[in-house]
Amino acid sequence: MTERVECVVIGAGVVGLAVARALARAGHEVVVLEKADTIGSETSSRHSEVIHAGIYYPQDSLKAKFCVEGKRALYEFCDHHGVSYNRCGKIIVATDEEQLPELERLKRNAAANGVEDLVWMTPGEVSEMEPAVYCVGALWSPSTGIFDSHSYMLALQGDAEEAGAMLALLTPVTGGEVLSSGIRIDCGGTTPISLTADLVINCGGLWAQSIASTIVGLPSTSIPPKFYCKGNYYTLSGRPPFTRPIYPVPEKAGLGVHVTVDLGGQVRFGPDVEWIDGIDYDVDPARADKFYDAVRKYYPDLADGAIQPGYSGIRPKIQAPGEPAEDFVIQGADDHGIEGLINLYGIESPGVTSSLEIADYVANMI
Repeated sequence: MTERVECVVIGAGVVGLAVARALARAGHEVVVLEKADTIGSETSSRHSEVIHAGIYYPQDSLKAKFCVEGKRALYEFCDHHGVSYNRCGKIIVATDEEQLPELERLKRNAAANGVEDLVWMTPGEVSEMEPAVYCVGALWSPSTGIFDSHSYMLALQGDAEEAGAMLALLTPVTGGEVLSSGIRIDCGGTTPISLTADLVINCGGLWAQSIASTIVGLPSTSIPPKFYCKGNYYTLSGRPPFTRPIYPVPEKAGLGVHVTVDLGGQVRFGPDVEWIDGIDYDVDPARADKFYDAVRKYYPDLADGAIQPGYSGIRPKIQAPGEPAEDFVIQGADDHGIEGLINLYGIESPGVTSSLEIADYVANMI
């Protein structure tokens, strides 16, 4: 059976929900297809729940633009919808003198991105704020926060459905084809169906390339490579020694093994960087040894046996291990030649913070 719809959004993660909300509120008929039995069950629910300031990303990149503007939009959204958050700020620490120039570079880069509220902290000032932290110098980011990302996704879903969007769970995309009358999307599940749409937005996250490759008529040369970069988190037992995120100087492919604190006060360390070949969320307890070494550089009092495996998330990278980080890729007809098809690739961090801005960007492409 084939049905006609105006717009199909593939994927009900945080970006797919934000896109569906934006399109539905603009008056479009929207159907969201999600293969899982709930929203946001993969990358969108397996991260640090940090509202990022926009410090790290290259000037004029989509990541920088969307993060800085998205941060403001996200705080406003949370205020309006009653989503819990704590604008607690974060501290980026240098643990030896050789790292201080990198903090200088970060401060300049942040200013170039429009983040002009970073301030230097002395070790004494850091100790007053977070007594358990060791450093030789630090940057204070007052606009960084933590929030309830699941409540945020529920609010996005609520807005989208209130504006008329329909959510179809347990509905995996199995294929598709570019037609003269639109784009056909084939769906599996208990009741297989095909939808012919004027507009298809591929927000498949980890599966975006796989979904795109099943659409007959889309040039394969337009689909970037995919790489899975796993980030493992470990939880800290005992009384929390921190009240806000603590970040080390960044490392390749990630922001380093940092401290995050959720709204309930639970302390987590992570994520690390583990390149993998397929989807695997198991956390190897043996990797904790490397966590102890990394964390003790800025938290020297971490006791043996104090951390336990928590959870993991997977970054949908589009660059291979060791290659420079790529920007978000959002392709429309100008990129691949197919009218009505928009593919989103490599939407990793800061994708959650950027989600409302990504949605507006996509809506403006139509």
